[in-house]
Amino acid sequence: MRRRNRLLAALSILSLPFLFTRSSIAASPDPAEYVAPPLALYGQLPSLEAPALSPTGDRFAYIATQDDQRYVVVTSLITGKPVAAVRVDETKVRELRWYDDNRLLILYSATSNPPFGVTGDRDEWFMLASWDIAANRIRPVDMHDDHYETMNVVTGSLDVRNVDNSPELFASGAYLQGSKYLPGLFKIDLGHDRTTLVAGGDTLGADWAVDPRGGIAAAFDYHEIGSDQGKWVLRLRRGNEMRQVAAGNAPIDPPYIVGFSYDDKSLLVAFGTPDGWIWKPLRLADDTWGDPLDAGKTFYAVTRNRLTGQVIGGIQDPLHPRQVFFDPTLQTRWSAIAGAYSSDRVELVSYSDDFSKFLIRIFGPKDGDSYVLIDWHTGDSSRLGDVYHGLSTFAEVRPVSYDAADGLRISGFLTLPPGKPPKGLSLIVMPHGGPAATDDGDFDWWAQALASRGYAVLQVNFRGSDTTPELLRAGFGEWGRKMQSDLSDGVRYLVGGGIADPKRVCIVGASYGGYAALAGVTLQSGIYRCAVSVAGVADPAGMLRWTNDQMMTSDNEFTHYWDRFLGVTGPHDQRLRAISPIDHVKAVSVPIMLIHGRDDTVVPYGQSEEMTKALQRAGKAVEFVTLPHEDHWLSHGATREQMLQAIVTFLQHNDPPG
Repeated sequence: MRRRNRLLAALSILSLPFLFTRSSIAASPDPAEYVAPPLALYGQLPSLEAPALSPTGDRFAYIATQDDQRYVVVTSLITGKPVAAVRVDETKVRELRWYDDNRLLILYSATSNPPFGVTGDRDEWFMLASWDIAANRIRPVDMHDDHYETMNVVTGSLDVRNVDNSPELFASGAYLQGSKYLPGLFKIDLGHDRTTLVAGGDTLGADWAVDPRGGIAAAFDYHEIGSDQGKWVLRLRRGNEMRQVAAGNAPIDPPYIVGFSYDDKSLLVAFGTPDGWIWKPLRLADDTWGDPLDAGKTFYAVTRNRLTGQVIGGIQDPLHPRQVFFDPTLQTRWSAIAGAYSSDRVELVSYSDDFSKFLIRIFGPKDGDSYVLIDWHTGDSSRLGDVYHGLSTFAEVRPVSYDAADGLRISGFLTLPPGKPPKGLSLIVMPHGGPAATDDGDFDWWAQALASRGYAVLQVNFRGSDTTPELLRAGFGEWGRKMQSDLSDGVRYLVGGGIADPKRVCIVGASYGGYAALAGVTLQSGIYRCAVSVAGVADPAGMLRWTNDQMMTSDNEFTHYWDRFLGVTGPHDQRLRAISPIDHVKAVSVPIMLIHGRDDTVVPYGQSEEMTKALQRAGKAVEFVTLPHEDHWLSHGATREQMLQAIVTFLQHNDPPG
């Protein structure tokens, strides 16, 4: 309880005339006049972050950073003036969401031991606060029910429904069942300050679908660990009971509830198949399954109606994201908006409940990186502000593609240093994390920062990326193998085209990308001149053991997931040594830098610490930078800037750009 109060104490109400200021855009600098912006402009947290339109679209809330201070700000879109602001200091605000037009939900997190006396390891715990704008009052959302012992944390979804013409919040939390905490669904009425546990899960993988009237339409349970690991059950409400309608076994990639169909007649459930995820509609009227949705009707990111949970559209093609709506009228509106910014990448960020106002983010040579409000009824567009205040020039991002050694087509993006012709450049290979993720050519503060210092930056979707189901599957069993050579094949492609100098190539990455950086100079040789690993896995066997310790069993979904990529059968599999950087430190012949946050709960700090010791024992050139009080996601501006400065200094010393 005391932990929660200390966090909330940082959320202090202010009455100040805070208004976000915008800079002018010169996205395509004159090469002859280019001056690199300060690294601090790239390392800072976004000046305008997580914007959210109110239900009527008359206000928008956002996280702002100004003069090293962090605020949550609400601005009137009618007057253009701020309504209120709250200083959040070091509180890690993760998301803003409107409860109604006057109350804003603030989701924030902290790295700590389990709250309120619960035993367990340090983790990232999420909590919720409610801000009453009219009363200028902020208070915790108490996940408490007098009849149950609960943890005051948010563990999953947040949904608002109109119940009897009044909003109510449905939040996934945790409650005590027997001797263990399990997911629970809480109904929260902020107007009357009432919280009720309305459903309790039987497994750690429990989830629910709440219908437009605030009723529980479906419940899902999935066994993540133990002897029943992989078993799942789906139930639908029939009268006063939840009736089982489907069950199965999926040790990896379990089904999940997507939401209600656009016509509100079915529940959409996603199933993993060898060819990727498919969505099957479960008809609510008679519990029967419809045919899987046609190609083009499933999305890698879903757009929902805020108050009903209906899937109204989504985003197709992660490499070239395209927003799609099922409703023809909405699709016509969106096509017109996207067409007006045809030279830029356009992303739908938020929208009013009646879909008359759209908040979009645009990035490209014409408009830089900024947020724009579109009012469909008036036809007006208003630029709300730059994502990074003071950053007015941007490096060019080009698509690239090439064939890997075995003929697999690999695609990605090359960020070019401003002011230099694309010939004989110093190259940084920067693999993404995940590894099941996608580089899509959008604004990347890290790549842009390195390009501003004279380096070309190659980001590719190697096998194992989730760009397509085929590419993802091609990575199974290829961790440290073809997933690694896909990167060096990209180097050879750029060298062969004369763009990169083969003698000036380094590899830099975070998380899985940090592993790939270490593998590039331990499992491979003669390709990279130096390597930087940020929060990277150095010892895969140790990582699997740590995962099993966290789950208190080796029979868990997460270990099975990693085994599939690693091509092994657990932490004792001897095949791990062949792909483990810490087991090949004697092969290192170039300088290495390791950077890790002390509060990392995804890849433990000890991975970099032990790798540093192993390199030192082997007499290798290594630097280790600790980021105090930092998590896996580099959530603080000060440590982002520290990381960037350390990397740039290291690169300029070991591989100065030509």
